[in-house]
This record gives sequence, structure tokens and C-alpha cells, in this order.
Amino acid sequence: MTQDDIRSMKDEIAYIKALAEEGRRTPLIGGGILIAAGLIFGLASVIHWLIQIDALSVSPVAYAVIWVGAMALFSACLVVLIGRSKGRPGAASLVNQAVGAAWMGVGLLIFVMSISIAVISWRLQNPILTFLFPSMIFAAYGSGWAVSATMSKARWQWNLAVGAWASAPALAFLVDTDWIWLAYAAGLFAFALIPGLILVRQEPAEVV
Repeated sequence: MTQDDIRSMKDEIAYIKALAEEGRRTPLIGGGILIAAGLIFGLASVIHWLIQIDALSVSPVAYAVIWVGAMALFSACLVVLIGRSKGRPGAASLVNQAVGAAWMGVGLLIFVMSISIAVISWRLQNPILTFLFPSMIFAAYGSGWAVSATMSKARWQWNLAVGAWASAPALAFLVDTDWIWLAYAAGLFAFALIPGLILVRQEPAEVV
């Protein structure tokens, strides 16, 4: 192998390394999805709490209407937001692909477990398992933020991961109280809505 071959190989390695580092610095795309999730489900939780404390006088079927409606609205927003993000510069980067896959896994976990909890509650005619839902959500969010923090090297996202994980057992202490739904709403705003706004603000007009 000649000196020119060695030099050429070193240049290629340096170029590949530069591409990898550049990809790592690519701003994360998908903050809009977090905003939609935090806002829609956060408001649904607030309405649930208002019904629980008798601030709103409605039929018990309203609980199902609220959450099914929230899921339908979020699903519609999700389709639109994913479609918009696919063509954006930087969407195909390794970081955004990995983070997107992680949050997709989080979303599917939440969806499948929601159905499972609903079925078990119906079969047992006991709604106690619904109180597990907020803790499950934050445990899943913590995992999503952990992957995002690892891939993007954004240390502030580790704070979100730890905060979400800590909130999961903390909410368990509020089981069978009206306050669990208000605390759940606060967590959704803290771990989805607000960080989603931060990510959207960090997205430049043209992502490298």
C-alpha cells in the first residue's frame, strides 16, 4: 500500500467521522408530536379531574368519551405531523431515525397497554387498573427521553428521563384520589408539551 493510498484512506475515515458528527448535531424533528400529545391528553386529564371533583356535572360515560376522543384527535394530528416531518431536511439522519423509532415504540406500548387495561377493567368490572395508566405513561416517557438524550447528546433530556421515571412511582401514591389526574396533566405538560416546544424552537428553517 502506497503513501497515497494510506493518505486517501485516512481522508475517507475523516470524512465519514465528520458526517457522523454532523448527523449527531442535527436538530431533532418531532417536537410537534410531543406538543400535540402533551396538550391533548393533558387537557383531557384536566377535564377528567374536573368531573371527579364534581366541578362538571356529566354522565359517567363522559370519561370514555373524553379519552377516546382525545385518542382520535391525537391520531389525526399524528398522521399530519408525521407526513410533514418525513420530507424535512435532517429527517433521514441517524439521530432522527433512531429517536423516531424509540418514540414510535413508546407510542405503541402506550396504545397496546391502554387497550389491555381497558379489557381487563371490563372483564373484572373493576376500574382500579386505570390508576396504573399515568405511572405507565411516565415510565414509557422516561425510556423515550433516555434514548433521545443518548442519541442527541442533549444532557437536558436526561433530566426529563429521570423526572419522568421518578414521577411514575410518585403518582402511585395518589392512587384512588382525585388529584392523580391533575398531577398526570401537570406531568404531561412538563414531559411532553414544554420539551416539545423547546425542540420546535431549536429547529431552524433549514436543518443541516
